[in-house]
Parts: sequence; structure tokens; C-alpha cells
Amino acid sequence: MKKIIVRLVGIVNIVVILMMVMVGYSGKIDPLVHSYWASTGIIFPIFLIINLVFLVVWIFFHWKGCWLPVLGYVLCYVPIRTYIPFNPPSSPPEGAIKVLSYNVMGYAIRDMSEGEINQISEYIAETKADIACLQESGAWGKWGNKIDSLLQAVYPYHDYMPHPGKSPDHLTLYSQYPIVSREQIPYDSGQNFSMAYVLNVEGEHVLVVNNHFESNKLSYGDKDVFGQMVHGKLSNDSAKTESRMLFGKLAEALKKRAPQADAVAAYIKKYLDKGMSVIVCGDFNDNPISYTRQKVAEGLTDCYVSAGNGPGFTYHLNSMYVRIDYIFCSEDWKPYACKVERKVAQSDHYPIVCWLKKRSKP
Repeated sequence: MKKIIVRLVGIVNIVVILMMVMVGYSGKIDPLVHSYWASTGIIFPIFLIINLVFLVVWIFFHWKGCWLPVLGYVLCYVPIRTYIPFNPPSSPPEGAIKVLSYNVMGYAIRDMSEGEINQISEYIAETKADIACLQESGAWGKWGNKIDSLLQAVYPYHDYMPHPGKSPDHLTLYSQYPIVSREQIPYDSGQNFSMAYVLNVEGEHVLVVNNHFESNKLSYGDKDVFGQMVHGKLSNDSAKTESRMLFGKLAEALKKRAPQADAVAAYIKKYLDKGMSVIVCGDFNDNPISYTRQKVAEGLTDCYVSAGNGPGFTYHLNSMYVRIDYIFCSEDWKPYACKVERKVAQSDHYPIVCWLKKRSKP
């Protein structure tokens, strides 16, 4: 009987490992061909936890079987490191520049009272980042004027770009370095867009790309349902129905994001091929092992994976904890002390910051 149970547990563990591998490398799947499979990266942590449970079971009941879940983690080393990196602590050296990426959600001015200090703009000013890429940065009326006055006093160079269509989305660049040129990266979207800038960073031209890719189009009701699912407040039948609905929306959104990521990756590659220095920021609306993130990261260093620690959740509303905001750099930069700041939570995103230091030329 014991042998039968051990074999059954082993078979189930193997199935979990196969699923974990398929999900872990789902970012390599073209969403236009297999949108549902390509969207499964968001549930990767679930399989990591299930495999950990199997490891505990093997340790206490049949320790010789421990090699099986360990093998699963070895096979998934790359997606595990991408999703949950761990690095030795690093302090930014002298001469490093500080880069900030932050979806400010309109500076959360809708939730503010008369006379209240806008904590988001205060935070941005206090960070003293050399380059700040903001998404959803539209702010109007007296609040907008106050925010503009505060940040423009800190940053001598800035560019505020509204979406060229009817979308309320805005992208803003604040910089301590002169803006040499700017242009919108062409791709089809009625709501989102990407801006490319060339900055003069201490005499060298550096391409800086600020992105806000297609949203998952989840309503507040959808997000509330997800939160109830996470906390086990839905019946099994309701959970199955709602999960299929949510997953369908995620798959459709990914199909729209994929061409956007392709366009930005092709644009960046032209500059990389010329040997130009590149920094890429933004809200990608997708998880760390997604097609969106992996496509844009081609030829670049993911600063959080290289110099961050832990899952680094940047989105934090309705129990939907996931890293969807990123900073990338070309190989001529070395990232230091990349982290997600949780000191300000008025937006549904946390800001991500990183210090970059130019590598010595060989």
C-alpha cells in the first residue's frame, strides 16, 4: 500500500512539475497564436507553492523522493529568478544616476480633500531621481497647477504628453538632463502609448523609453471578485465561472499588448544596433514572465532581476499583487539597489527605482 501511495504522489508531483515548466516558460509563446497559454504566467507562483508542499511531504514521509520537487525548481530556475530574484545587497556607487518609474494614477487627486498635500508629487520631488518616467500623469485644475509647479521646480527639463486620441492617459518625463528629441513610438492602441526621448546625459546621448501598455480592462467589480477568490469567499461553482471570465479578459488584453511590445522592441533594437545607450521604463500591465516583458527585455538588462530582491509587487489593489512595472537598461549600464518603494500608496501602483552606473569601457 505504501509503495502504491508513493507512486501516486510521485505521478501527481510530476504532473505539477510539467505544468510548472509550461507556465514558467509561457512568456515564449506568441499570444496571437495561443493567447490562453501565453497568459498563464500570472499563476506561476501557485505551482511554486504546490511544488513546495510536495517537497515538505517527501521530507516527512519519504525523503528519497525529495529529488523530484527539487528537479522541478532546477528546471524552472530561469522563470523563478525572473519572478522572485535574490541578489546580494548593493549600494549605489558615486556617479550612479537614479531612475524612477511610477504609474501615479492621476496623482490620486480624486481622493484628495481641500488643503491636503499631494503625497505622490511630494514623493517624486523628494526622491531626487535624475530621470522620472510617469504614467497616467494627467492632473487638471488647481491640483494640476500645484503639482506642475512643484515638480518643474525640481526638474529643469520635462515633457508632458497626452494621448493623441481621446484617451485620458498621459505620459510625463522629468529629467535633470536636457531633452534632445522626442517621438511617439507608432503602434495601434486607443488607450495607451509609448514615448521615446533622447537625453544628453553628461555629453552622451541616451535613449529613454516611457511605456504604458494595454490595460487588462478589468473593472473594479472584476478586481473585487478576484479579491474574494483569493480569500476563499466564493463558492466552487462561482469561483470556476469567475476565473474563466477573468482569464478570458487577460488573454484578450495580452493579444492587444503583444503587437505593442513587438513595436517597442523593434524600435529599441534599432538604437541598440547603433551602439546607443538605452533606458526603458513603464507600466507593462503584465507579469515578469509574460511575453510583453520578455519581448521588450530582449538585448536589455532587467534592473530588478539584476539588483532587486523578492517578488517586488508594484500593483497592490484588491489582492492583485504582481510586478507589472519595470526598468531596463542596455549592457553599458550596471544596475544597483533596485527596489519597489512602498512608502506611498495613494496610487494603485508602487513606484520602482534603480541606480545605474556606467560600466568601464574595455
